[in-house]
Parts: sequence; C-alpha cells; structure tokens
Amino acid sequence: MEKANLTAIKYFYLTELSDLPEVRFPLFVMILLIYLITLAANGAILMAIGTDIRLQTPMYFFLSNLSVLDVLCPTITVPKMLQIFLSEDKTISYSGCMLQLFFLIYVVGTEIFLLAVMAYDRYVAICSPLHYTTIMSKRLCAQLAVGTWIIGFINSMIHTSLTFTLSFCGPNKVNQYYCDIPPVRALSCSSTYIPELVVLLVAGILGGSAFVITLISYIYIISTILQMPSTEGKRKAFSTCGSHLAVVCLFYGTTIATYARPTSTYSPKQDRIVSMLYGVVTPMINPIIYSLRNQEVKRALIKALGLKIFS
Repeated sequence: MEKANLTAIKYFYLTELSDLPEVRFPLFVMILLIYLITLAANGAILMAIGTDIRLQTPMYFFLSNLSVLDVLCPTITVPKMLQIFLSEDKTISYSGCMLQLFFLIYVVGTEIFLLAVMAYDRYVAICSPLHYTTIMSKRLCAQLAVGTWIIGFINSMIHTSLTFTLSFCGPNKVNQYYCDIPPVRALSCSSTYIPELVVLLVAGILGGSAFVITLISYIYIISTILQMPSTEGKRKAFSTCGSHLAVVCLFYGTTIATYARPTSTYSPKQDRIVSMLYGVVTPMINPIIYSLRNQEVKRALIKALGLKIFS
C-alpha cells in the first residue's frame, strides 16, 4: 500500500508567483532581468579572479566558490518559473521535482557552510595577519572548500530521501513556484513527524555549528577592529566585514524561516516572498556587496575585458 501511494502521483503542479494576468508579464521581465544580472555579475567575478594572479588568495578563492553557488541557486528554479510564465504549463514530473529539490538543498546547504568558512578566513586575516598565509595554506583552503560541498551533498541526500519516501496520494499542487521541502512535505498523506524531526536536528547540528562559527569569528573580528589605532584601518575592516555580515544575516534569516519549523506553520504566500529573497535576490546582491565594489576586482575585471577587446 505504501508503495502504491508513493507511485500514485507521477507529476506535480507548481504555483505561479501571481494569479493576476496583468502582472504576469512585468514579473516575467523583472525575474528574467534579475537572473541575467546574476549570471553576468557572478560570471564577471569568476573571470576577474581567474585571470588576475593578484586575486589568487584564500579570500577570493572562497568568493569564487560563492559565485558558483550564486549562479547555480537561481538556475535551479528560475528557468522553470519563466517557462511557466510563457507556456502556463505548471507541471513538473515526480523525478524532476525530486532533482530540483535535491540540487536546491545541496546549493543552499553548501552556501551556509561556505559563509562560515569565509567568516573564519576573515577572522584569521584580521586577528592573526602575520600568520595568515601560514594558516590559510592552499591545501587547507582546498580542504575547507571541498568539505563544504561534501557536507552540503550529504545534507541534501538526507532531506531529499526522507521527503520522497513519504506517501503522496493527492492533491498534487505544490504551493510554491518550485519544489522545496515544506510545500512538498505538506502534500504527504503519511506522517511527516520523522522527516520534520530530522530537519530540525540536522539544522540544529550542522546549521547551528556553522552559525556559531560565524558568530564567534565576528565577535573576535569586531573586538580586534575596535582596538585598531588607525581610523582608516577601522573603516576598511568594518566595510569588508560589515558587507559579509549583512549577507550572512539575510541568508541565515530567510533559510531558518523556511526550513527550521514544522509543516503545521507553513504559510505559502509568506514562503514565496522569503524564498525569492534567498533564492533569486541574494545571488544577485552578493557579487555587488562582496566584489564588484572592490577596487582590486574592478581593476582585474577591466584588465580582463581589455585583453579580450584588444587581442
């Protein structure tokens, strides 16, 4: 019976951002522009870091990983959303829904852990500048980066397998514009107690650990900055770290609001707004906050574009 229920639904219906015909085209244009800006901005950062030897440092290495994640995150959801706007075909296959959910949780989870690694990198750079190159060796940076991707993969495998071993016997309308844990789990006709418990435990252990590392790093960072004698040094340090902290707060806040709560409190309209923040808007904002206002990145990007133009 369990297996019959599981295979009863062969596809799901996704929900549009708005049911109002008059806002469909403006929404399509706006989301398409945001997506294109995201691809261009993050692509520019990857090109700048890849072509300038002066940017071959741990900080920019982690930023390049973040840019890859910021390209992948909207790419998982936005093309399907745009296709729904154009064709009004709201269906997604069972396997397509499962893959979309898997890759989304993979990318979001990896970014959470990467933000913690980036906070640690800034802690070492500001609190132990003389030992920075020794501590943040190429080997350690590679291990930390690979570790974030592996943990993100394991995290996603756990949540995806628990979500799609539930029984689905109708209705099959996902109250979200993509497949995500809360709206898909809300469709289950079997008990969601164990998956909910696992989500909370994993979020508490893995997500909580990443948050604690970030928080402790910034406590030490702020304490060290306040003790700097130079006003200009304080300003530069606060500018760099303040940007990272703002993105961390936005990303952690929206992801916690989405995943770290029971299904009974799920609010479709509220979640669509929250998911737009971390899934579509944040990947566009990140490169602007982190890199495109950075003079080193700007110079590297101008040089890279100049070489292409005059070659």
